[in-house]
Amino acid sequence: MNKLDNFDLILLRELQRDSRQSAEQLTAKIALSTTAIQRRIKRLRDEHVIVAEHAVLDPKALGRSLTLIVAVSLKIGRASINEQFKSTMMAAEEVQQCYAVAGDQDFILIISVMDMYEYEVLTHRLFHSNEAVQKFHTTVVMETVKVGLQIPVPIAVD
Repeated sequence: MNKLDNFDLILLRELQRDSRQSAEQLTAKIALSTTAIQRRIKRLRDEHVIVAEHAVLDPKALGRSLTLIVAVSLKIGRASINEQFKSTMMAAEEVQQCYAVAGDQDFILIISVMDMYEYEVLTHRLFHSNEAVQKFHTTVVMETVKVGLQIPVPIAVD
């Protein structure tokens, strides 16, 4: 992978803010030609600095008004059990994020559902019927203050 220069970093910052910006729009913010910006974006994708680009949807517009944070503890910490749990979480579309963590819990999940009934059904499918799950603790999100996947991009000052 090539070392990232300030042009790359500024470009990454802009693309994180809005990946729909055209190369022409980016030239107004970055002192590079349209062609140079297009080449850099291609290189950043090829080198897996940019790993994906997604549309961010409003959950409420889709009837998914309930967000839950769930801490899960497994009974046994064997690698095969952890891998099976991760696979199950990857396959569950209601699980938006899944983190393997250190501490009292093994996993932290962010879950999006329509209502408590849907969550109850989901808990039976993901946790109660899974013999590896020792316990889980649910926190209901009352208000979404900030959601994002943006990584702070430092820009070197000359």
